[in-house]
Amino acid sequence: MRTRGRAPTGGRADALSREVIVGAAVTLLDELGERGLTFRLLAKHLNTGPGALYWHVTNKDELVVLAADQVLGHAFAAAPRLEEDAGAELRALAVAVFDALDRHPWAASHVTAPATLANALRLLDRIGTLVARTGLPAERHFAVSTAISYYITGVSAQIIAPRTTVGATTSRDAFLTRTAERWEELDPADYPFLTRTTADLRDHDDRDQFTTGLDLLLAGLNTTAGPRPPA
Repeated sequence: MRTRGRAPTGGRADALSREVIVGAAVTLLDELGERGLTFRLLAKHLNTGPGALYWHVTNKDELVVLAADQVLGHAFAAAPRLEEDAGAELRALAVAVFDALDRHPWAASHVTAPATLANALRLLDRIGTLVARTGLPAERHFAVSTAISYYITGVSAQIIAPRTTVGATTSRDAFLTRTAERWEELDPADYPFLTRTTADLRDHDDRDQFTTGLDLLLAGLNTTAGPRPPA
C-alpha cells in the first residue's frame, strides 16, 4: 500500500510535480485519447519511472480528472474580464470553457457539476460573483448560478463528449448523416419536428448550438434581474 510522506524506493518524486505530470497527461490525452493513456507511456514521456508518478497521482482515473480540471483552469484564466458588463462576461466565460473542451474533447465528460476540484470551484465561484452583480435578488443567486454552471459543463459534455466514442469508428459528419437518414425514415405524423429538421441536424454547428441555448439562458437572467447594485 502506498502512503504519502516518503518517496517510493527508486522513484524520482523530487524531480516531478503533480502539475508537470498532469500537463504531460493533457498532451498525451490530446494525442491518444483516454484509452491510449497509460502510466507506463506517461512515465516514458517524462523520462521517469511509474513509481514516481504514483507518488503524486493515485491512479489513472484521478489523473484524467485532474487533467480535465487543468483544461478548465486554462479556459478560466483566458476568459476576458469585463467589469462593466456582468452578462457579457458570463457569456465570454461560458464560450471560453466550451472552446477549451472542444479542443480537448476527452475532458468534456470529466468537468460536470457539482464542482469539487480547484478550477471547477473557481469557475462556479466566478459565475456566482457575476450573477450577484446583475442585480438578481440574493435568494436566487445559488439556484441561478448553479443552473448556469450546469448548463456550461453539462451541455458542453453532451455536445462534445460523444465525439470521443463516435470518432473512434466514424467521422462526425458520417454519424450525423446516418442519424439524419434514420430521422427521415420516421413517420411525419408521429415525428413532425424531427422529420422536417434533418438538414439542420446534418449541417448544424456545435458551437452555435451551445451559444443559442446560452443566450436564451442569459436573456432570462436579464429579464429577472433588477438594476445593477451600486459599486
